[in-house]
Amino acid sequence: MDGPAIAADTRPWRDPDARPFISVRDVVKTFGDFTAVSDVDLDIYKGELFCLLGESGCGKSTLLRMLAGFEVPTKGRIEIDGEDMAQVPPDRRPTNMMFQSYALFPHMTVEKNVAYGLLREGVKKPEAYARALDMLRMVKLEKQARRKPDQLSGGQRQRVALARSLVKRPKLLLLDEPLGALDKKLREETQFELIRIQETLGVTFIVVTHDQDEAMTLATRIGVMKDGMIEQIGEPREIYETPNSRFVADFIGTVNLFEGRVEAAAPDMMRIDTPDLGPVLVSPQTGLSRGQQVWAALRPERFWLTREKPENAPNAWHGHVEEMGYIGHMSHYRIRLESGVLVRASQSNRLRDEDPISWDEKAWVSVNPAAFRVLTR
Repeated sequence: MDGPAIAADTRPWRDPDARPFISVRDVVKTFGDFTAVSDVDLDIYKGELFCLLGESGCGKSTLLRMLAGFEVPTKGRIEIDGEDMAQVPPDRRPTNMMFQSYALFPHMTVEKNVAYGLLREGVKKPEAYARALDMLRMVKLEKQARRKPDQLSGGQRQRVALARSLVKRPKLLLLDEPLGALDKKLREETQFELIRIQETLGVTFIVVTHDQDEAMTLATRIGVMKDGMIEQIGEPREIYETPNSRFVADFIGTVNLFEGRVEAAAPDMMRIDTPDLGPVLVSPQTGLSRGQQVWAALRPERFWLTREKPENAPNAWHGHVEEMGYIGHMSHYRIRLESGVLVRASQSNRLRDEDPISWDEKAWVSVNPAAFRVLTR
């Protein structure tokens, strides 16, 4: 095995002297006149579960295929474990790839599907089947070893494909939308199973997904892609709480964005004048100047909803609840403020005996200055 997974207090990407396991430098991939990947720089460290996240066509699968060797970069350099991959064919790389379709052999048993790659490489049958069974135990499918793929559920087939990808003991496993074929509940359950397996084996995983919740659940870090470029790289909390652009803020979760201009700045507070909310007080941020165009980003859960006007609230607005959705642990609101702007707010349903604000009520929404994230692009 490659060793233990990354502990929370030993995140190598925070160490400027740490050596990356995967190094991507100035990588470009063009298909005729179309640029699929543009000037990507990326470092991934051993033991990470790294997610490439983005909309369809953003270049994330093309980047994954270049790491696997199925596509050749038009320009740039890819290194895996210190070795330049330029002249290394796919079957000689320390990688394996798991596709969304799973591509299991329908005429073979689960055990034979998992052992197939080892047998093709010349591993003797006893060892190949022993390793296959070990891997099936890892994914909790040893009792289904004699079944055919069509006798399994979607989640079980997904785990067979994962076992087959890992049985050859790759240093790097590439997963292209691995949970895309599963229904929502099974996908959520399988996410934690995937984390458990990755942490147990210590193999570096790179997962391509368009599902923001999936990336936030799985990843040690996320690379958000747009138009062939990486817009931001960070830990899930960093990506969500401190996005570096309107695109990232809007793509990850739900956000309220208010355009405005910086009107005043003091050491402890900054004022932004917005057409939608009027003057807004936010925590100071470096690098901004008076008159500069900015966008104040606010997550819905940062609003505080009350029936009475809050005392001493630096930012508070009165409005009318136009829509309300109850989804168990949370209630989501669409509130029309007196200025006419519609804001999205959410509240945790912590207490079952409380009297929550409901549809068609008047309400005040307030927010702490520190809850805003000020964006310049």
